[in-house]
Amino acid sequence: MNDTAFWIWLLRTLGPAAAIADIVNYFGSPRALYEAGSTQWRLSGLLTAKQIAALAKFSPSESGGVMKTCAENGWQIITPDDLTYPQKLLELRNYPPVLFVWGDTQVLLQDVKIAMVGTRRSSNYGLRVANLLAGALAQSGAVVVSGGALGVDSEAHRGALRTHGKTIAVLGCGLGTPYLLENAPLRREIVRQGGAVISEFLPFCAASRTTFPLRNRIISALSLGTVVVEAGERSGSLITARYALEQGRDVFAVPGDIISSAFTGANKLIHDGAKPVFTPMDILEEYAYIYPDELRLENAQKTLGEMLREAGVPKAEPVSVKKPQPRKPRATTKAPKPPTPSEPPTPSEPPASSEAPHASQSTLPAGASDAAKKVFTVLRETPAQIDEISEAAALPVQACLAALTELELYGCAALTQGKKYRKV
Repeated sequence: MNDTAFWIWLLRTLGPAAAIADIVNYFGSPRALYEAGSTQWRLSGLLTAKQIAALAKFSPSESGGVMKTCAENGWQIITPDDLTYPQKLLELRNYPPVLFVWGDTQVLLQDVKIAMVGTRRSSNYGLRVANLLAGALAQSGAVVVSGGALGVDSEAHRGALRTHGKTIAVLGCGLGTPYLLENAPLRREIVRQGGAVISEFLPFCAASRTTFPLRNRIISALSLGTVVVEAGERSGSLITARYALEQGRDVFAVPGDIISSAFTGANKLIHDGAKPVFTPMDILEEYAYIYPDELRLENAQKTLGEMLREAGVPKAEPVSVKKPQPRKPRATTKAPKPPTPSEPPTPSEPPASSEAPHASQSTLPAGASDAAKKVFTVLRETPAQIDEISEAAALPVQACLAALTELELYGCAALTQGKKYRKV
């Protein structure tokens, strides 16, 4: 029986995020821990009665099923004994005894990894900032780390892929769990482009409220710094920022609208000492002198405002107080009546039409899925809501979202303001 089986046994018995560092150091290895037996476990004073009962409940020989499942699915198992295990994780008292990896394990060893997190229910502004900022970081040589969730996480991964960079998705469930099916094409693309999808959870462990906070410590620990893009006062991304501070990592935040509650968390981080981010350079300059050969800083000079304008994102209207104007004399003639609903709209607001203004020039790759092909045929340049697209394509909403994600990766669809999609 190889040592991997004993690490899996340790994960299975004590569970994810258990404080195993002192235990492993005391006994020397999981194998030595197992061979020591229950008497030595009690005498060590490091294990509770509940943990001792759990250690005795399973045998390392039962790890074979997990190893077989991973081999059949092309998932790699790495432990602290392996050279590809990220050394930064070993700084944690509750480091993962096992990492299940789908993709290239070498990306875990790259020095400059930057975490990017934010709310799942992000504004269009937050989504675009995440995509553009992650793209610039990846183009500059950094690996973008995020959680594979909807919202800011997904756009951070997409931004890195858009510039042909590397990205790592840390899941809050097992690799074999059918969680967030609409992001399945994104995870496949991460792997295809040389990134990795990783998890500390056994292959079929389901996602829950407790698993996501646990995985957040890995996102921050893997990275030199964590960037919070958009976060409300109770956003889960603030847990990642807190972990980063506890782990001695840097914390950055993108400033947001001080009136909007969607940015309360990020703005408070800046108030409490997080470095505000206006350009990718604000992040990378912290590490350029340590890793000069890994970073290409010429790609990090533009401000976020410049990138947003180049991407065609409209500038937000400033909040201002208008000066009072002199009151004009009341007109003696009767003002014209406003147009009734039966009257045609003004030229600045053309009537809605079910037809696209003109045919799109984008083409769909031959390898696209059947669902993506269906959605592509009904997608128009006029933005539409997901339920409208789902109905037109005769697909369930989840399948439609997965197809739209695939089309986004192909550059054939785009998410617009109001969570609408259009053909590009």
